[in-house]
Order: sequence, then structure tokens, then C-alpha cells
Amino acid sequence: MAYATATYALYHAWYADEDLGSFHFYNDWGEWENTDKAGHMFTTWFESYFVYKGARWCGIPEKKAVWVGASAGMLFQTTVEIMDGFSEKWGFSWSDMAFNALGAGSFAFQQLHWGEQQILMKTSALYRDYDDSPVFSVDGNSVTNRRIRANELFGPTSLERFIKDYNAQTNWASVNLHSFLPPDTKWPAWLNLAFGYSANDMYGGYENRWPAEDGSEYILPEKRYKQFLFSVDIDLRKIKT
Repeated sequence: MAYATATYALYHAWYADEDLGSFHFYNDWGEWENTDKAGHMFTTWFESYFVYKGARWCGIPEKKAVWVGASAGMLFQTTVEIMDGFSEKWGFSWSDMAFNALGAGSFAFQQLHWGEQQILMKTSALYRDYDDSPVFSVDGNSVTNRRIRANELFGPTSLERFIKDYNAQTNWASVNLHSFLPPDTKWPAWLNLAFGYSANDMYGGYENRWPAEDGSEYILPEKRYKQFLFSVDIDLRKIKT
């Protein structure tokens, strides 16, 4: 039921208004500065871990629950790739599948090898209010702005932006350092180190240029850039309450 409901909701949120065609493959490596690849890894890890916790709550033995979780994560994300494969705008991406496998594999390895998730995958996103100053086409005959372009690409609502706005997303690997140190360490068990990846100033999959309605094109001067981030993080699982 959960799988069917999630698939139905995703289809209507992402694909219902898109043109569909025959199944095909698409190499999207480098698109959106590969921020979507980090998102695929996080999402599959999260789905695997979430289903695993549910399986354990239901009384399924540990090892079997791990494989149930990892399989469920791959099932959810493979469904997404299949729907991509029928979309004229996208296609089935082997690089997406590779990062899906990394997410599920990271979950399964940690749970089987360490008995817990010592490296947590996390995501964060802040709603970004885009500039509405005019942007003219190359020939000066058409005008738009960055806010209109962002709404076209990422949607106007907060929920759509959380899912689709790659300028606003950061994906993290939060390492519980205490788990890797000797038992007598003074490092707090709840204090993690987190490493993040994001990118910014992206107004198209590969470049900041797109066609205007009159056949000309818009070109933005912003230079797209990647960000590698470092932060401390709190592991709430390690705080006794």
C-alpha cells in the first residue's frame, strides 16, 4: 500500500504533465552539477533504513530485515528510473542507478558490518526567493526574470522546491566519530562531523541558457559553482532521554 501510494503521488507530482513516449536511456552525468546524484544516494539510503526499521518493529530478524530494507530502497528508486525511461524529457539513467545502489549498499554494509548506521545520510533545503529583475533575450525582443525561470524548472510551491530545486539542496554524510574511536575516548557520542555537497546558480541542467518564446534565447551571466561543506552535527540517537 505504501509503495503504491508513493508511486501514485510521485507520478502526479512529477510526470503527469510531461510528454511520454517509448522507453529509452539517457546519459545525464554532469547535469545539475551532479547534485541529483547525491540526492539519489541519500534517498535510497533513507528508504532502505526506514523500511528496515519498520521490518524490525514487525519482528523480522535482523539480517532478513536488512535485505528487506535494501531491496525496498532499490525497488522504489528503480520505479522512478523506469518512469523516467518513458518520459520524453528524461530517460533511464545508469548513473542514477549506480548512486541508488551506493545508497542501498551503504545502508546494508553498515548494518551488517557494524550493527548500526555510523554514517548517516541527511539532506537539507532552504526555500530560495529568486530575483525578479528583468532578464532580456539576446536580441532584446523578449523579457523574463529568474523567478519565472525557477518556477518553470522547480515549481512555485515549497514542497515542489524541496524536491526539485537543486540550488537549494545540500546532501550530507554525518559521521558519528565516537563510534570509530577507542572506548575511553572523551569525544561526545552525540557530536558528529558532517560533510556536504551542493551547487548553486543553476538555471538549466547543463548551462544557464534556454530558448525564448520568439526563438531567440536567454543567457544569464551567473557562473555555476559547486560547494563542498563541513559542519558539526548532532546525532539525536545518542542522547539519552
